[in-house]
This record gives sequence, C-alpha cells and structure tokens, in this order.
Amino acid sequence: MIETARLRLRLVDEHDAAATVRLITPEVSRWLASWPSPLDEAAAAARLRELRDVATAGHGLPFAIERLDRGDMIGLVMIMRSRDDARRGGLGYWLGEAYHHQGYMSEAAAAAVAVAFTRLDLAAIEAGAQPDNASSLAIMRGLGMRPIGERPMWAAARGRKEICAYFEITREEHSARRAG
Repeated sequence: MIETARLRLRLVDEHDAAATVRLITPEVSRWLASWPSPLDEAAAAARLRELRDVATAGHGLPFAIERLDRGDMIGLVMIMRSRDDARRGGLGYWLGEAYHHQGYMSEAAAAAVAVAFTRLDLAAIEAGAQPDNASSLAIMRGLGMRPIGERPMWAAARGRKEICAYFEITREEHSARRAG
C-alpha cells in the first residue's frame, strides 16, 4: 500500500468490480484500449483477478486508487512488465469522470512510477494515449516522460487498431528528476 497527500494506492482486488463498473462510463472508456463500456461486474471481477495474479507473479503493480478522506475507489493506475523486455514497464491509468481535472492522477501516477522502478527493477517505463487525449498526455509530460513516437495499438474495447502517442522515462531520468 502507498499513501500520498490525498490518496491510497493498494493492489486491486476482485471486490473492486462494482466500483469499476460504476466508474468506467462511455466517456472514460473512449480513451481506454481495454476497458469497454458497458462493462458487467463479472467481467470486471475476472479482469481484476487477472491483474492481481500478475502482481502476485511479480510482473506488475495494478493499484486501485482511493481517496484518503472517503476511502472510495476513484480509478486505477498500473505498471505492467513488458512481455518483450522484462526491464521495461507500461503505465496505464484511468479515473472516474467525477475525479477528472483535480490532480488525482498526477499524484497517483507519480507514486506508482516511483515504486515500480524499485519493486519491479525497471530500466524504463512507457505510456501511450490517443493524440487527442490532452489530459493523458499532460499526465505523461508531468511525470517527466519524453515523447518517443506514435504507433498503432490494438484497442480491444473497440475492436480496432488506434494510433497512440508514446512517452517514456528511464530510471536514470526519473532519479535525476527526483533529486532535482
């Protein structure tokens, strides 16, 4: 478990399914590659179990994001080890609509990235978003990530490939940023 000024990050659990279904609205899902809307509770529970299993195996850190003041789940942030290179991680995240534009994801993602470099022993973390997703791109830039190009990504939530802009930060860049 990780605590920031306003948030608690804890490993996801299948019991987060009801909150996940409530939070992933069509407006949220439109930016997500693999979380469709509508989403039923059984599918959400299965997905959350899979994410928890990945964490148990040491291949990722999928965190439910909770507000400290109320304890309610507001979103998810995860860093998963790359299948092609165990020293690289992929950052993914989403928040329920009511929690957008309040700095929650900047806070949660910064904490998750810092922990992932250590716990997963990663050399670099990358993230991608559709080029029109200004909020997500701002999160990546705020983390000190630099652009590394665009490429297609399979968006299972919509059954098609979509172009995404990708950003990355290395362990050294992250350490220098934190020291400065």
